[in-house]
Amino acid sequence: MKSFRLLILLCLCMFASCSNAQNKKNVEYDWDTKMKDMGLIDVCFWEPSIQYYLVYKTGDNFTGKSLYNAKLTKAWLHPRAAKMLIRAQDVLKKERPDLSLLIYDAARPMEVQRKMSEWAKRTNNGYYVADPAKGGGLHNYGMAVDVTLVDGNGEWLPMGTPFDFFSPEAHTDQEDDLLKRRRISPSEYKNRKFLRRIMEEAGFKSIASEWWHFNACSREEAREKYLLIER
Repeated sequence: MKSFRLLILLCLCMFASCSNAQNKKNVEYDWDTKMKDMGLIDVCFWEPSIQYYLVYKTGDNFTGKSLYNAKLTKAWLHPRAAKMLIRAQDVLKKERPDLSLLIYDAARPMEVQRKMSEWAKRTNNGYYVADPAKGGGLHNYGMAVDVTLVDGNGEWLPMGTPFDFFSPEAHTDQEDDLLKRRRISPSEYKNRKFLRRIMEEAGFKSIASEWWHFNACSREEAREKYLLIER
């Protein structure tokens, strides 16, 4: 009888343990708190005139799925990158008070990077997504930002392609040819050049494959000086 009672008690303990483990698994990780604790900055709190639309909280991205949970709600950046972006906004406002920067993506958890990389490789788009096995990209350190320009009515300026458009039409090193072949319009060409000049004046570096992406430092420097965004 005692053995039977012990067996029942053991089963109940195992069930409770499994239930607790499942509940913990179902609780969404609080990335906002994690990034704040890491010393990252909510850049739109520092400079409210900068707008943001976190594309990876929606299905409006290259995966077609929401990749950020309900507890990643802000555009976080390393303080160094945040100061550079605020500088870019200042430069922009002096030249075009009617325009603003709009953030598509900022600091990105490494676990999200892994999901993006897996999807990109399955669709033969691995070239466009930094490989987590090689340390990921600068988004994973809070040292890269994806941006566009938006007018006073909230309309995004035309750039020739949408965000996350994996095609030569999004490349910055082919813009003269794209314009010549009428793959992008003169106004789209001008908008890209203007965005790039504003960001580069603030210290950012553009990349060849994405007109919206800007780095605040090199990958080598990030890996040496800064923390990966991990749980």
